[in-house]
Amino acid sequence: MSIFVIGYYAFLLIGSCLAAYFNKRSVFLLLFSLTLVSFILGIVGGTSALKFVAISAGVLAMAAMVSYAFREFLIMMVSDNMAKELRTAPLTAAFGMFVIFTYAIAGIFAPWIAPFGEAEVISSAFAPADQNMLLGADQLGRDMFSRIIYGTRNSVGLSLSATTAAFILGAGAGMLAATKGGWFDQFMGRFADVIMSIPSLIFALLMLSIFGSSMIVIICAVAIIYAPRVYRLTRAVAGDVVVMDYIEAAKLRGEGTGYLIRKEILPNSTAPLVAEYGLEFCFVFLLVAGLSFLGLGIQPPTADWGSMVRENATLISFGELTPLIPAAAIALLTVAVNFVVDWMLFRSSGLKEK
Repeated sequence: MSIFVIGYYAFLLIGSCLAAYFNKRSVFLLLFSLTLVSFILGIVGGTSALKFVAISAGVLAMAAMVSYAFREFLIMMVSDNMAKELRTAPLTAAFGMFVIFTYAIAGIFAPWIAPFGEAEVISSAFAPADQNMLLGADQLGRDMFSRIIYGTRNSVGLSLSATTAAFILGAGAGMLAATKGGWFDQFMGRFADVIMSIPSLIFALLMLSIFGSSMIVIICAVAIIYAPRVYRLTRAVAGDVVVMDYIEAAKLRGEGTGYLIRKEILPNSTAPLVAEYGLEFCFVFLLVAGLSFLGLGIQPPTADWGSMVRENATLISFGELTPLIPAAAIALLTVAVNFVVDWMLFRSSGLKEK
């Protein structure tokens, strides 16, 4: 039995005993459960399995510490009211906010962070990583690290633009339909049903095949696909607001439709709409990445995570994991946004932790 195995089990058992002694029930259950799982994995996979568990636990612990420190940093930087809300945020939400903040910094300052240009050829095809290229080169000899940094700006920026366009169309139409009612409400509802009945990927492929794969076409196609989803939610939320007494009072004062939407309906529908914005961004982000992987999204030489996975997929056959890095970047941002959205939905639902 190696020193690593002895130290590994000793650490878990000592930690479990200390947690039980100080009556830390949750910590004890976590450590002792990890001990039992490690015992089984050690029998099946040997020392390598225990090292994998130790590394995974260390990564999770590091992520928890970073999330806690970032939450405390935000609490110190914001106002008292916002700080009170942030203190109730779980570590998962803090981790999501940290990831989003990191991606935002990478996208905004991409030209200063990336050591090379996104289309600059600096080496031979599929050159290995060295001191100048942290992740090696792609199929044309371009720096993979620089392209991933620039891909943050292009992929996330395009998804944000498309999501915002979808929300402007869907939320505006939903609040207008709830305010107007009658035939306009019925027409918009049936029109949204027709658009939603078409598979999103097929509709996007059809639009891009007809009109080309420019940025404007991608944004318009994605906005048309997801605007009906936003419309349905906005119509449901606004429908509960327009029956309130203060809406009737505003109508009796002679206020117009624009005033009712801006001053009465929108302020009382913000919480669910903001949460829905985060969810729709995840769907749009994955759709844009999928289109780029199929070759119909962002066109080369512009860096994009979806197309980078496709262009360097042959490296997987040689045991290289470099093509999985942009895929991991897509997955990490999606998970981070969902963490934040879950917390926002919990806050907007009015539930309280016991």
